[in-house]
Amino acid sequence: MEKENKMAVMPMPKLIITMSLPLMLSLLIQSLYNIVDSIFVAKLGENALTATSLVFPMQMLMIAVGVGTGVGVNAVLSRNIGAKNTAMVENVAMTGLILSLISTAVFMIMGFTCTRSFVYAFTEDEDIAAYSIQYLSICMIFCVGSLVSTMFQRFLQSVGDTFYSMVSLIAGAVTNLILDPIMIFGLMGFPVLGIRGAAIATVIGQCVSAVVAIWLNAVKNPAVKITWKYYKIDKRIVAQIYKVGLPTIVTQAIGSVMMAAVNGILMPFSSTAVAFFGVYYKLQNFLFMPMNGLGQAAIPIVGFCYGSKNYGRIKEAIRTVLPIGIGISFAATVLFMAFPSRLLGLFSPGREMLAIGVPALRIICITFAFASVTMILGYAMSGIGIGLINMLGTALRQLIIFVPLAYLFAAYFGIEKVWYSIWISETAAMGYAIAASRNLLRKRGIWSGTV
Repeated sequence: MEKENKMAVMPMPKLIITMSLPLMLSLLIQSLYNIVDSIFVAKLGENALTATSLVFPMQMLMIAVGVGTGVGVNAVLSRNIGAKNTAMVENVAMTGLILSLISTAVFMIMGFTCTRSFVYAFTEDEDIAAYSIQYLSICMIFCVGSLVSTMFQRFLQSVGDTFYSMVSLIAGAVTNLILDPIMIFGLMGFPVLGIRGAAIATVIGQCVSAVVAIWLNAVKNPAVKITWKYYKIDKRIVAQIYKVGLPTIVTQAIGSVMMAAVNGILMPFSSTAVAFFGVYYKLQNFLFMPMNGLGQAAIPIVGFCYGSKNYGRIKEAIRTVLPIGIGISFAATVLFMAFPSRLLGLFSPGREMLAIGVPALRIICITFAFASVTMILGYAMSGIGIGLINMLGTALRQLIIFVPLAYLFAAYFGIEKVWYSIWISETAAMGYAIAASRNLLRKRGIWSGTV
């Protein structure tokens, strides 16, 4: 199997590029769901745009559970594929599918019962609340496409097949892009659905992505089979999945908590500031997707090499992905620094949003290189089976340090100074990620020199 699997024999730079490019494109396409929704919704007015920012933390939580569980399944699958344990591969895949369906059921129930209380916790504006409830309830009740597509995409990625994973995402994103204006504004004979139309277009796109991902696994991925017959859930497999997956879920969910907390900090100052922060976070996520793609490509590569005890390949992988990630982050910094008003201009901003957003984007983008180091090292350590470093690095940069400092800076210096708190949090998180990764690699006997 090692001779046939490109993760064992392909030159590392070529392997990183061939695996990460489809992942980068996939993640960029995935992030378009929220970008496209916000661009079209912004044409309904600033209150509608603010609504999508207010509910974005809950959408991020759904993504966190789907991606985190998928990352855990990916890591366990790739290690067992590297160790040639076919029976275990089948069991892990089946367990991953069941976990994604359980997650779907939980979020559906929350969609029916919790959307109003969540929205009114952040706003008393009835117009904003109405938009928020309409949008969020649809996204949660019909979340099956999002969670199932994520799992089947991870099955493809676990064998190094990131191209077909990208194809399934493209199918969903194109569907969403076509349906958004039709359903929001009532084109081609459809009724005008407004913000509900944006949500409906999103969930239809996710369902299309799921159907394509399931089909591609059936016809293009013989190494990972879904077999119901004789299957019994194994607690040990669930534990292995969530040893990596739970820290990843927490890592992803940290962004959700951070968004909710910062919305709460900014709302007393200005609803426009909340709308801007939502726009910024979606733009940042879009531009960070290439770095996420690099990191996620490292998970199966490091996991496969760790399972086959090829430690030299692990070192080579880390030495390859870090410089590429830093280079991408510099390009994103230049883009934010040079064209902040044009980036914000995609979302039909008013004068107040431009006044808040243009200087804020230029302040924040200075830290992108620091964030890239933290993110990529965290993903690489997840491939070894330790997701804690990724979780703590993200917690430091997005929550533990950033949110308290943002509150203090807003209270004492005003919202125009809030963004400097990101400088402190990103620097501290990068320092932790480097130290923790070096320590783990030395303890495992993978790397005895300087990391």
